[in-house]
Amino acid sequence: MPTSPYARRLPVVVAAVLAALTLPACSSEGAETSCGLDACTVTFDRGAEAKASILGVEARLVKTEGETATVEVAGEQLTLTVGQAAVDAGGLLVTLESVTDTDVVVRIARGGEN
Repeated sequence: MPTSPYARRLPVVVAAVLAALTLPACSSEGAETSCGLDACTVTFDRGAEAKASILGVEARLVKTEGETATVEVAGEQLTLTVGQAAVDAGGLLVTLESVTDTDVVVRIARGGEN
């Protein structure tokens, strides 16, 4: 039974759309990003004008002090401490994973309440 040209192309189109949806677009300055489907880990260079565009929002390192960092995510400034529970910012859950002499690691995940 012959199939139409559209039916033969459908699996290729579906695969391309799924591939595009599974990897969130991200870009950064003074930071490195590692993203999965629903979360990104951003490693900011400490002491730099560091920012990253991930999960459709901008994340920026504002300042650090000891094991505390102030970040701006989706336009909201959050002061976080290492080990603290995730904080909601614009529907995203933000966690401070570590602060060292050279960098600040923040995890940003989908799933917060709006």
